[in-house]
Amino acid sequence: MSQLRAAAAAARGLRRSRAVRSPEKSRKGAAPRGGGPAPAPAQPPARHLFSDAAEIEALRRNLLAWYDKCKRDLPWRTLAASEPDVDRRAYAVWVSEIMLQQTQVATVIDYYNRWMQKWPTLQALAEASLEEVNELWAGLGYYSRGKRLQEAARKVVSELAGRMPRTAEDLQKLLPGVGRYTAGAIASISYGQATGVVDGNVIRVLCRLRCIGADSSNPAVIDRLWDMANALVDRSRPGDFNQALMELGATVCVPKAPLCEQCPVKQHCRARRRVEKELALASQRLLGTCLPVPDVEDCSVGGCPFCPPATEPWDSSLGVTNFPRKAAKKQPRVAWTATCVLERRGRCGALEYLIVQRPSSGLLAGLWEFPSLPLALGLQEEKQREALADHLRAWTGWPVAAGGLRYVGEVIHIFSHIHQTYVVYSLPMDGDVTLDPALSPSRWVTEEEFHASAVSTAMKKVLKACKKQCGEQNGFGKGSKRKRGAKPGGASSCPTGTQLSLHAFLRAPSPQ
Repeated sequence: MSQLRAAAAAARGLRRSRAVRSPEKSRKGAAPRGGGPAPAPAQPPARHLFSDAAEIEALRRNLLAWYDKCKRDLPWRTLAASEPDVDRRAYAVWVSEIMLQQTQVATVIDYYNRWMQKWPTLQALAEASLEEVNELWAGLGYYSRGKRLQEAARKVVSELAGRMPRTAEDLQKLLPGVGRYTAGAIASISYGQATGVVDGNVIRVLCRLRCIGADSSNPAVIDRLWDMANALVDRSRPGDFNQALMELGATVCVPKAPLCEQCPVKQHCRARRRVEKELALASQRLLGTCLPVPDVEDCSVGGCPFCPPATEPWDSSLGVTNFPRKAAKKQPRVAWTATCVLERRGRCGALEYLIVQRPSSGLLAGLWEFPSLPLALGLQEEKQREALADHLRAWTGWPVAAGGLRYVGEVIHIFSHIHQTYVVYSLPMDGDVTLDPALSPSRWVTEEEFHASAVSTAMKKVLKACKKQCGEQNGFGKGSKRKRGAKPGGASSCPTGTQLSLHAFLRAPSPQ
């Protein structure tokens, strides 16, 4: 009888192994070329997986106990724990997760509090204008996130009767801008759905817990990490468990100099065990007692899909930070833009600046900026001036001369995928300038109004550079020496009322 049971168990195991879905097939929805069956993905050795039920239970227990004791007091956690209305609770979590994408917690807190104070419900956000959303979002970066958040809120109000989807699958399917991670976070924290989450912090923790040295950006590896996260999540406290896993990666299992001695799950960490093994082997080699005995922790599997490539040996100086391995970062593309700060004196004597609105799609969509013109790489400075002057003449209708543009300097701003250099000029205007609305919406603003508008951090840098050079030329600020690399331009437009000498006024611009 026992032999029959063993045979039946083996058959069930075989059926399960054949039923493992192919990540590529599930994403593409089609079989590989040739019409044959999709090949099963390579199964990682057991050392890379969580297969011991007792260990999983112990890990959950230890991690949650640590989280209850050490978690940070964050406003979205307070709202999620205290808000009785499930839709408002889900909205509160949703806003936090969108803001936290590629933005540090310390930066998000103030933005989050102001957002929830202004738009405490989905309905309030749906009624806001995109201009208001951009103004509050300004400085958070990745501005399309705020736009998509509002679009999704309007869809919930207009098409879903104000009721948030209740599962991770529906959240991802029905709401624009909500991906697999955000959907899992909302569903587990707000609705108690037992679904895992995988973000950068979770990837790092899982890769170290199970010595995963393969490229963590590889889709097949990501799919395996999702399987692991779904297997680990605590069924009774899924939201807390997911937050605990992310909290561990954010505060203890950090990218560099992790606090391994403070880790609540260090006894489950195979990367730590690997470090200890390597130290012991190094000590044995030093004493001349090292024996070639195979280690039970080693894969012993050639071409393991979770192990580091053979070309990347263990670096003892890195310790557990040998994991995870990341693909080489793609270099950002280089872009140059000529930007002009147009100035005038307003009715009350205050200095005002002309800003124009960017297109409603693309980089920094809908934000306001100083009149700007993309430049071809390697363009000579004289040609840059002429191109910008032509651009301003077409916009303003004023006879803008290239020599009248005062060179301010270069401002560098790094976007996620663009290394952007702004070549900054300024130009004083004696009267009003109204741009053709068909070209771009525009308005004159004071410095206070400028900072309250939906302007990017890059444009704030531009204005700061302009004001700094102006102050230095008039003896303000730290010293009066001109910044190295600054080039003289045309007439000064500094808002100081200082009159230029006749010599300076008639002096021709220096050749560029």
